[in-house]
Amino acid sequence: MVEKTIYEKITELSLRRGILYPTAEIYGALSGFYDYGSVGTRFKRNFENYWRNYFLGLSNNFFEIEPSEVTPKKVWEASGHLEHFEDPVVKCKKCGATERADELIKTVVGIELDEKTDLKKFDEVIKENGVKCPKCGGELSEASVLNLMFGFKAGLLDNSVDVFLRPETAQMPYLNFKKEYLLNREKLPLGLAVVGKAFRNEISPRRFFFRMREFSQAELQIFFNPKNLGESEDFDLSKKLRVVLAKERSKREQFVTAEELISKGYPKFCVYYMVKVQEFYESLNVPLNKLRFYEKNEQEKAFYNKLHFDVELWFSMFDSYLEVAGFHYRGNHDLSRHQEFSKTKLEVNVGGEKFIPHVLELSFGVDRNVFALIDLGYKEADGRVWLDLPEKISPWLLGVFPLMKKSGLKEKALEVFNQIKSLNVFYDDSGSIGKRYARADEIGVYYAVTIDHQTLEDDTVTIRERDSTKQKRVEIKDLKKILV
Repeated sequence: MVEKTIYEKITELSLRRGILYPTAEIYGALSGFYDYGSVGTRFKRNFENYWRNYFLGLSNNFFEIEPSEVTPKKVWEASGHLEHFEDPVVKCKKCGATERADELIKTVVGIELDEKTDLKKFDEVIKENGVKCPKCGGELSEASVLNLMFGFKAGLLDNSVDVFLRPETAQMPYLNFKKEYLLNREKLPLGLAVVGKAFRNEISPRRFFFRMREFSQAELQIFFNPKNLGESEDFDLSKKLRVVLAKERSKREQFVTAEELISKGYPKFCVYYMVKVQEFYESLNVPLNKLRFYEKNEQEKAFYNKLHFDVELWFSMFDSYLEVAGFHYRGNHDLSRHQEFSKTKLEVNVGGEKFIPHVLELSFGVDRNVFALIDLGYKEADGRVWLDLPEKISPWLLGVFPLMKKSGLKEKALEVFNQIKSLNVFYDDSGSIGKRYARADEIGVYYAVTIDHQTLEDDTVTIRERDSTKQKRVEIKDLKKILV
């Protein structure tokens, strides 16, 4: 029998244990769309809430807003999405299948071309290397571009307007900036966060839920005075960051202190938040040798970005680093464009000086981070499989299990469950205790509390720790104190 790949094992586990399902699967599913099951929903929500608590906790002038997912066409004209939010595509002349040109070339030829590459270059590489349709082997058309936004009409037919599902959450804080600035005492830096859905008509969504057409983002847009780029909150300048710098790619991943980055010309304001992003992942037990800040060079980054790092995590199932977050110093491009197109003043007045604030964007793909944490946490040994997830984002902190349903154990277990149910806990009495441990391990539950015959005698229970499987006996009255 051929050994399953890690990707196949994680996909199977996710489907079997209620993490994720293909949307409308009973009707044949819908490519690029997924439903989170009961377990996956808890995992995702726990990640989102941890993200909120961490990043909004960096300043008392950071706030979350919840804007609409539907926005008028003018927004995306101003942002440039209508003109530039495109992917290069080729179409099979035989079967009609459409493929992303850059990804097809990378997979077949091993050459990496940026999606902004001139279309003629894609045609040249495809012709020179004899690249054919991966589905039927047919000849491919010349490369063209496809806009990725979902658009539709809103309103009655005689009074309808063109609207789009937002392809990103970033524009929403820009539209609401001035109101929130005035509301929150006209103080900078001002952070506006959005945790919510975005929609992109991906040409070839692949890799399970790494690339989807409907996905979730957690983004923080930090508006600040560009004169204060050299300032930041106090932090440890000796902190080492794992980076791949655009001008030093030959060195590949290297550890560089915050102080060294500042001496190389990276703004202290930005370096401070790079440190905070790395510490966020460290707090989730992500090994530093699996994390890197990959800087885009002048040709690769968007023209308006003054600084662009992809935050990448190592996916063992794909044997590569993949982007899970973005760190972008966007200047005042976005607010300037919206001021120009809306004819609404978005400048501020600080000490008699008028200016349009600059923006630092911290952008996280929620689904990609969940996927990465599953990949990083997937463990198997001696016939046992478990997800090594941090307590703070595990779907449940603990499960309460009676050894068996008989002899008053079920009733006692429910009594214990009711005493500690405020602690992110679930109850399970189905199947053997070994199977219940295995089910809990596979979804990353950190502890199991077992009620057995000794419990009825002395009010003690066993606590089993997920990773080590070690057990210890404790008194029921001490459970909350031990587990919190």
